[in-house]
Amino acid sequence: MSVLICGSLAFDTISTFDGRFAQQILPDQLHILNVSFLVPTLKREFGGVAGNIAYGLHQLGGEPLVMAALGVDGAPYRERMQQWGISLEHVLTVTESHTAQAIIITDKDNNQITAFHPGAMQFAAQLKITADPKVQLAIIGPDGRDAMIQHAEQLAAAKIPFVFDPGQGLPMFDGDDLKRFVSQASWVAVNDYEGKMLADRTGQSLAEISKSHLKGLIETLGAEGCNVYIQGEITHVPGVKAAAVVDPTGCGDAFRGGLLFGLSNGWDLLKSVALANRMGSLKIAVSGPQNYTVDRAALLAG
Repeated sequence: MSVLICGSLAFDTISTFDGRFAQQILPDQLHILNVSFLVPTLKREFGGVAGNIAYGLHQLGGEPLVMAALGVDGAPYRERMQQWGISLEHVLTVTESHTAQAIIITDKDNNQITAFHPGAMQFAAQLKITADPKVQLAIIGPDGRDAMIQHAEQLAAAKIPFVFDPGQGLPMFDGDDLKRFVSQASWVAVNDYEGKMLADRTGQSLAEISKSHLKGLIETLGAEGCNVYIQGEITHVPGVKAAAVVDPTGCGDAFRGGLLFGLSNGWDLLKSVALANRMGSLKIAVSGPQNYTVDRAALLAG
C-alpha cells in the first residue's frame, strides 16, 4: 500500500544557540524587540514535512508517495528521493521560485525560533489528487493554504482515508475551516499547543472533537508521549526515553512516519502511536531531520 504524503519539501538551515532564548528576550520590551543570537554551529539539511515523513516511512519499509513542490534549486532533493526509490510523479518543479526554506535556531532547552520562506510550496495547489488503487492512505501536512484545502477535498472525494496534521499551518484556518477538515479526515494529529488552538477555534475540546466519525485524535506531548482520543475516551501512550537529546527538528515528522507505517499495515491506533513514539525518540538523538537510521527488525519487534 502506498501512502500519499501531502506537504512541503524544504531545505533547512539549522543552527544552535548555546544560551536560552528566555534570558535574551525581555518580556516587558517585546514592543521594541531587537535581538541577535550567536550561533556557533550552522548546517543545511533536507527537510520539509513531506520529505521528513517520507524518510521515516521509507526507513521502516513503507511506501511513501510524495505530493509537493520544489523550486528551481530542487534537483538535489529530487535525486535524494530517487535514491530512496520514491516515485516523483506527484512532485512539481516550479522554475520561477526557490524551494521552500526554513531557518531554525535551537536553544539549549530545545526551544526553537523558525523563519520560513514558502517559495515553491505556494504552487502546490496545482497538484491534483484522483482515485488511485495503489494509494489507500494519506496525510495532509502543512502546505500552502489552498493546497491543504483542495487536497483534503480531493482525498475525501476519492474516498482515501487521511490524517489531518495541520502543524504550523493551523493558524491559517478559522473554526469553520478546521471543522471542515475534521469532517473529511479519518484521523487528526496535533501537538499540545496546536491542540489548544484547534479546541479554541472550533469551540470544542479534543475529546468532543473525537466523539464523531473520527477513528482517533492524537495529541503529542514531546518527551511525555501522547494522548489518544477515541470517541471521547482518552488513553495516554508514554514517551520513549531517547539515548540523547541532540536536535528536536523533525521529531514530529519521524513520529508521523511511524504512525503512517502502523496504520498502512492495519495496526490499531494505539499500537501505531507506540511505534511513532519510538521513532521520535530515535530522531531527537541525531542532528537534522533526515539523518537518523532505523534498525527495522529491532524497532518493529519492540
